[in-house]
Amino acid sequence: MDLEATFINSGGQFITDHSLIARKLQNIKAYIFDWDGVFNNGQKSLDGGSNFSEVDSMGTNLLRFSHFLKQGQMPLTAVISGEKNDTAFYFCKRECFDYSFFKTPHKLDALNFICKQNNIQINEVAYFFDDVLDLSIAEVCGLKIMVNRKANPLFVDYCVKNTLVDYLTGAEGGEYAIREATELLIGLNENFNMVIKERTNNSESYARYIGQRRMVKTQFFTVRDQLIESVEI
Repeated sequence: MDLEATFINSGGQFITDHSLIARKLQNIKAYIFDWDGVFNNGQKSLDGGSNFSEVDSMGTNLLRFSHFLKQGQMPLTAVISGEKNDTAFYFCKRECFDYSFFKTPHKLDALNFICKQNNIQINEVAYFFDDVLDLSIAEVCGLKIMVNRKANPLFVDYCVKNTLVDYLTGAEGGEYAIREATELLIGLNENFNMVIKERTNNSESYARYIGQRRMVKTQFFTVRDQLIESVEI
């Protein structure tokens, strides 16, 4: 079974042809994620927190390793959230993401800041998202991965009709949608088997990747009075 059929049979939808997604992917230098509704189902605890799954976490790691093997360098990674979430801070630190933005109501401001700081073009960003506050980024970024949710069919239809999504996951947030999306992109990189084999064997290439990953120190930012501020976490 080919890659496209595999993901369609799992419930995914290619809004953009998979061959064009693969071409877009070759230009990507940054993978940026929303948090609530993407790594989880959006439900909150009393302290405002929301969790993530190790299944999705492994997906982000394998995608970065796939990119490292394909492009010969580490991709930039970030979480941009409209809320403050200690679990997201923990995740970003543990996984050595470059940035964690929180309390960011206008997410495009964060994206523009990241791109300017790292000399990255907006069309070199892949964005993983699920809801209305994400659309300012989805309108302009290079690759748009939308986490599906059966409860908002009109919103999904809006995003599809307005070319705001390239791939719509079969899984919902909290059901390993990020793992689905990351495996798709690794498959489109045409190195999935290599990624799994070298990770399993802890190969020299994987050790080099991990060495570079560990050098990444997460920077934390929020927005106050429309100004981006660095924060110590």
